[in-house]
Amino acid sequence: MKQARPPPPMEMRPPPTREMRPPSPMEDEAIDGWLPINARRNAKWWYSAFHNVTAMVGAGVLGLPYAMSQLGWEVGITVLILSWIITLYTLWQMVEMHEMVPGRRFDRYHELGQHAFGEKLGLWIVVPQQLVVEVGLNIVYMVTGGQSLQKFHDVVCDGKCKDIKLTYFIMIFASCHFVLSQLPNFHSISGVSLAAAVMSLCYSMIAWVASAHKGKSPEVHYGLRATTTPGKVFGFFGALGDVAFAYAGHNVVLEIQATIPSTPDKPSKKPMWKGVIVAYIIVAACYFPVSLVGYWAFGNSVNENILVSLRKPKWLVAMANMMVVVHLIGSYQLYAMPVFDMIETVLVRRFRFRPSLMLRLIARSVYVGFTMFVAITFPFFSALLSFFGGFAFAPTTYFLPCIMWLTICKPRAFSISWFTNWICIVLGVLLMVLSPLGGLRQIILTAKTYNFYQ
Repeated sequence: MKQARPPPPMEMRPPPTREMRPPSPMEDEAIDGWLPINARRNAKWWYSAFHNVTAMVGAGVLGLPYAMSQLGWEVGITVLILSWIITLYTLWQMVEMHEMVPGRRFDRYHELGQHAFGEKLGLWIVVPQQLVVEVGLNIVYMVTGGQSLQKFHDVVCDGKCKDIKLTYFIMIFASCHFVLSQLPNFHSISGVSLAAAVMSLCYSMIAWVASAHKGKSPEVHYGLRATTTPGKVFGFFGALGDVAFAYAGHNVVLEIQATIPSTPDKPSKKPMWKGVIVAYIIVAACYFPVSLVGYWAFGNSVNENILVSLRKPKWLVAMANMMVVVHLIGSYQLYAMPVFDMIETVLVRRFRFRPSLMLRLIARSVYVGFTMFVAITFPFFSALLSFFGGFAFAPTTYFLPCIMWLTICKPRAFSISWFTNWICIVLGVLLMVLSPLGGLRQIILTAKTYNFYQ
């Protein structure tokens, strides 16, 4: 019988490979310091304010008058107010849960999900939805940025210049992101985010002030936009999706809070919540005047983008479109940063690549190129996002924080907190189910006449 060969002595055994060897505590700390989310923790409360404004007041505000034309006065105002209240409440829950476990901070949305639902289930519940929102918004911002540049070009030229395809304007908009995407962390994009927040407030003000100055159109009608029953029903569903799209800032709130320092005496939730209150006041100052004054001025003939409905004065319309471009540049970077963090975490921790500038350059450039390619291929992506995003916007913003709150905090059954969370969950689930239906109809209608790369 053949005798088994004894194992080689320790000094002769091959060293463990890079994939087999887990990172040491010092390496783990160095990786944490390199990743973009928790690299710097010296932000003040006003960082929270303008980051949240940049995340929340996106180009979606310009589509709210159009949503009103599909909902009508009573239902539209009710949906806007309810969304503002519910999302402020769920945002407060996330701020509170950031440091709910003593000595630990949930710096990322999926980390809080893992604590609530378990290590594996939490990842599967949160990460796909968060990626749909963040990657989807980045693609939509590519399209909208290109469209705003095109509108600026057309207004300034006034028919005297050669027409340029939307594809080229999207590529122009994308070119700056190949550079800005190399900014390493949240702290480094603060200047871009502040400029974006200021621009969002400015172009929102231009939208409703110019609408008010124009006045009510003589032929204005306030009935529902669609004339057929299916059109009214699907338009209603699509409008719900537009409102949900406008309140998508929750997907980066924990990542924003991670930049604020925290001690047992001065937890990060206090300055974070102060910034959130300021941000939500600004959100209300942008959303409600644009929605109500824009719908009052144009009625059910308002365009999907209120700035397109406004034609005079031309210099003001051109300036507003350029403000939209500046805002979208900052908002793209804000939503891209958590995606960069996920990509780099996988590359460094799982595949054991060495943290380096070259790794960051390649990974982030590939991501920007991907969002640009999809935006060029599907410039009607907002309809796709209304369909697919309906499954992600509503959960991550309207009711997933409530489920986590019930799971972690376990409020007493039938208490005010218990009832409030269940009401938000029911309304959020209805929004998740109904809003994609409007986007699906719009996709079908658009696909019939669309030619790729034209």
